[in-house]
Amino acid sequence: MDGRPVLVCTQDEDATADLVIAELNRRRVPVLRFDPGRDFPSPAVLAARTEAHGWGGRLTVGDRTADLSAVRALYHRRPNVYPDSGEQSARFAAQENRRGLGGVLGALPGCLYLSHPLAIARAEYKPAQLDAATRVGLTVPATLITNDPMEAKAFCAERPTIYKPLHAGAYDVEGEAAGIWAAPVAAGEIDGAVGHSAHLFQAQVPKVADVRAVVVGERVFSALIVAPSGVVDWRAEYQSLTYEPVACPDVIRGALVRFLADFGLIFGAFDFAVTGDGAWWFLECNPNGQWAWLEDAAGLPITSAIADLLENGASHHD
Repeated sequence: MDGRPVLVCTQDEDATADLVIAELNRRRVPVLRFDPGRDFPSPAVLAARTEAHGWGGRLTVGDRTADLSAVRALYHRRPNVYPDSGEQSARFAAQENRRGLGGVLGALPGCLYLSHPLAIARAEYKPAQLDAATRVGLTVPATLITNDPMEAKAFCAERPTIYKPLHAGAYDVEGEAAGIWAAPVAAGEIDGAVGHSAHLFQAQVPKVADVRAVVVGERVFSALIVAPSGVVDWRAEYQSLTYEPVACPDVIRGALVRFLADFGLIFGAFDFAVTGDGAWWFLECNPNGQWAWLEDAAGLPITSAIADLLENGASHHD
């Protein structure tokens, strides 16, 4: 049995990672799971040394130890950020931990990254996504990013328009974390508040359904998502959705693989709006997006595909 470990960096409660770890355990692939932001500097202990062929040494978490020179793959799921209480000493420690432990984990020799944390961070910028999507041949709705109310008003007056945030972070509403969904906006609703930050406005696609396409390496798993009539952002209506597997057109499949290569990613969760003529309109890519619920809902074997990549490691990935 190949004793090289797979590192899984994620929060303690991550049902998606649980599926992949269970599959790796079934295949008897050694796994070390930990959360850098929570487990370091205790109980995790790092002793990394420069060696002839790259970083070596060990990472110990509790009673489990990984040889850093022999890590076959690192699955960067959803780790916590390094804690920073705001005090100067805590800020200093958080930056040292991120650059020390995070730096070593991002520079392991012969390691497959699914995906590399720096690649994920770069791909989270929507302007870069829309540029890359256009260059690889995907169809992109007309988009305006501005803090000028007059520009926004003119854009909205020319076409049906939606507004959506540039970052999908949670927004606190009366003490509860809430998402900000894409929503229609009319020219008459635009006011001076647009000047307070950058805003993304996009032509509203006259869609009949949505598709989430999950790309693992060069394998594409696509689900058609149908929401009730009038729903713009299906994420706001999970309880009312229907799913079915759908074939990804070859031209789209090739573009998705090129898109990921452009960012140095080997995973991406892509969202498309599908119009009545069957055209797929690119909306966005989450470089570390959710997929576990689609596995059951649409019968897509994504867990197995991810485990294949992690088990085989860098030497088997083109």
